Amino acid sequence: MGKATGFLDYDRKENAGQEPLERIKTYREFHTPMEMNERKKQAARCMDCGVPFCQYGKPIGGMVSGCPLNNLCPEWNDLLFTGDMDGAVKRLTLTNSFPEFTSRVCPALCEKACTCGLHDDPVTVKDNEYAIIEYAFEHGLMKPHIPNVRTDKKIAVIGSGPAGLAAAQRLNKRGHTVTVFEREDRAGGLLMYGIPNMKLEKTVIERRVKLMEEEGVIFRTGINVGKDVSAEEIMKSFDAVILCCGASNPRNIQAPGRDSNGIYYALDFLKATTKSLINSNLSDGYYISAKYKNVIVIGGGDTGNDCVGTAIRHGCKSVIQLEMMPKLPDNRADDNPWPEWPKVCKTDYGQEEAIAVFGRDPRIYQTTVKRFIQDGTGHVRSIETIKLQPVKDKVTGRIRMEEISGSEQILPADLVLIAAGFLGSESYVTDAFGVKLDNRTNVATDSLDKYQTNVEKIFTAGDMHRGQSLVVWAIREGREAAKAVDNYLMGYSNLR
Repeated sequence: MGKATGFLDYDRKENAGQEPLERIKTYREFHTPMEMNERKKQAARCMDCGVPFCQYGKPIGGMVSGCPLNNLCPEWNDLLFTGDMDGAVKRLTLTNSFPEFTSRVCPALCEKACTCGLHDDPVTVKDNEYAIIEYAFEHGLMKPHIPNVRTDKKIAVIGSGPAGLAAAQRLNKRGHTVTVFEREDRAGGLLMYGIPNMKLEKTVIERRVKLMEEEGVIFRTGINVGKDVSAEEIMKSFDAVILCCGASNPRNIQAPGRDSNGIYYALDFLKATTKSLINSNLSDGYYISAKYKNVIVIGGGDTGNDCVGTAIRHGCKSVIQLEMMPKLPDNRADDNPWPEWPKVCKTDYGQEEAIAVFGRDPRIYQTTVKRFIQDGTGHVRSIETIKLQPVKDKVTGRIRMEEISGSEQILPADLVLIAAGFLGSESYVTDAFGVKLDNRTNVATDSLDKYQTNVEKIFTAGDMHRGQSLVVWAIREGREAAKAVDNYLMGYSNLR
């Protein structure tokens, strides 16, 4: 512990972000890292407490508390404070394959479980992590680690999202030959086309992919396994296969008028914008434009928020975000104590921007779509909503949301984006490989901490295995699946 009184001497300070009305002018990341001397003070706030829940990563009260990667936060906070950047990088990358991703897009489970946050503001663990990994890239510490010895084992990783990349990185480090197949034109999966540039600029992904290629990982993009290449061919050519295709089957909204034009799934909207932005800075017009439109986003989660922020950058006329559930409290309730995950209302960047542009929070709680209303040409022009109320089921004891009769309302809508979550893996992949599914249409394994499927030499990881989740969980799954594959091929594993 570098400074015993650091948490008393220094107040929490986060990386400064541009004001909403300024940052919506571009699609760039909008936080400015603070000077290293100031960052060291933030690292000094880490208490090196006796029971560091920041790295716990297990459920408390039904929700995970701390980092699922079991990141050694107190150790690299101390190394950052003392200026041992080489040591900080080594301790950080020991458990986290891609700190440059998690330090940008993770909701910071570590900070929510920080002991300093029990009576004060938590340590800026996420910003500290960002400082360490960006220093490493800037100062040449992230060199390719090429295995000294190669085995004769070949592994196919299907999908290049965070789980696939993590599995590929670890297995390549072990000396196996790894080929990553990606159906899109660029590697990165959800990171590339599911998360907007404002949160994760694509040069960050390209930087990591280039490093992995230098280490020996083979990337084959634009190949849709199960369609362009058969599962049989993959099975014959590789000693093991890891399915990391994500939970990319979107949940639909079954309401009258759903066949109207102008209704899209959120990821189709986000993907089109990102691809057009990379290819032409939006000049090619190959994206779903929200310009001058009344936009309705159905879904109150992170993807819905990303749609709000993107629509505002397009220049939408208005934007509303519908949320089925009640608004969470602004502060922890008495039955939600630290170090449980705080069940509190979060106002994210897109909602902040909507407040700045339109003067109100875009979210309407306890509301769902009753029907989509068309104009004379088959295009959506408005939606009818209805309010919901929580009701406790007398048999199961569970809370369900019921419609409130007479609460219908008509809202103008020229563009509707469905961000209502996902229902598991896409069937054409799972059918092609013949793997069993669980009752949530995720690829089944003996248990959640096992990664081998019912089919010989077929493994799975990430959202395809556990369902829609966080990038940090996908990385954890990819690392663990790599260890399972290594054990399967070699009879033992020295992967951490």
